[in-house]
Amino acid sequence: MEQRGRMAALWAAVLGWLFDGLEMGLFPLIAGPALTELVGPDKAAQDAWKGAIYAGFLVGAAGGGLLFGWLADRIGRIKALSWSILCYALCSGLSAGVTEAWQLMLLRTLASLGMGGEWAVGLALVREVFPRGRAAFLAAMIGCAANVGILLMALLGWWMGHEAGALALKLEPLFGTDAVRFLFGADGSGWRMLFLLGALPALITFFIRRHVPESARWEDARRSSAPPRIREIFAPHQRSHTLAATGLGAVALIGMWCSVQWVPSWVNSAYALADPAARHAARSLAYVWCAVGFTLGSFAAPFVAERMGRRASFVLLTLGSVASTAWLFRTDPHDSASLHGLCLLTGTFSAGFFGWLPLALPELWPTRLRATGQGFAFNAGRILAAAGTLLSGTLSTAFDHDLGRMAAVMSLVYLVGLPLASVVRPAADLPE
Repeated sequence: MEQRGRMAALWAAVLGWLFDGLEMGLFPLIAGPALTELVGPDKAAQDAWKGAIYAGFLVGAAGGGLLFGWLADRIGRIKALSWSILCYALCSGLSAGVTEAWQLMLLRTLASLGMGGEWAVGLALVREVFPRGRAAFLAAMIGCAANVGILLMALLGWWMGHEAGALALKLEPLFGTDAVRFLFGADGSGWRMLFLLGALPALITFFIRRHVPESARWEDARRSSAPPRIREIFAPHQRSHTLAATGLGAVALIGMWCSVQWVPSWVNSAYALADPAARHAARSLAYVWCAVGFTLGSFAAPFVAERMGRRASFVLLTLGSVASTAWLFRTDPHDSASLHGLCLLTGTFSAGFFGWLPLALPELWPTRLRATGQGFAFNAGRILAAAGTLLSGTLSTAFDHDLGRMAAVMSLVYLVGLPLASVVRPAADLPE
């Protein structure tokens, strides 16, 4: 494939991952005001719905990774990539109109089908159209793009907290008072507007279908072998890789979704007696620093893994994540200097897995099974993470809604990944 086609494929995947990140960063940021409006002020009910929505999101992403990964191995990377992006964009936009918590959970679950699929398909595409020597760079771009999206969402949420009132006044003459009040929410946070902006990624699909060429390696594999079947990733020579990769993905996801992603809610609860503007600014700024760390960690981890080795770098990420997460949730959320520094550190280590996984996972399966295998492994890990998020909602009650203590306990899950990393292949042993 010529360089122009490679770059078009990379841009398509990077934009898809960036908007994935926007979607992933959206709900942790707006969960408080959205559920307060949809459920009421009952903290126990809010935490239960929050856990359920997180769980639905993760289960949907698991199903989407398997579905779209399988489609990508059967009908091509480009068609599957386009459909996955269209799925999460449209469902996100529709979330702006919800009036009940169950509607929000349903649409978040449907949106996550596309997000889980986009990760698997885009990763397979770029790893196949670029030379193998660019693996670390591609993994860095994959991990970084999603976390840049999370950072942009955090900044957008922070800006919305300051400017939502002024923006609402400007829009009232155009759309009417009732419509604007509905879009900006009862507290003026603008959470529905943020969901509405989530429909923008649908525009990427036109670029993909017009400018991005299909993977030649996939086309060669399709011509020379039978269509892949999902059960092949559990064949005797692949089973250990598939199961270990699923566990590694689950550890990274549980650690992120059951501890680090609770930072905005933890900060929000610490500022419960402050005025809404101060509370919104505090949780948004804390998440901004987490997102900066997410971006740095996911970009740097593949290069560290190339230098240290896949297994040694995983150990480093594990120990750093456990230590920094425990430290973060034992600090005073009102001490902004310490809080922001620890958010940066924790975000760097915990998101490093999402740069490490795009480097290591594609090396476990041959081309004809790659999208199916990594789509299943990474996203089936979300099923286990979903169970963890439901448990975290229950644990918040057990810990008397002390989200910091609850998240610190859940972060110990990172240690489970240490024995699983022994199955990872050496970098040179890439199957075809």
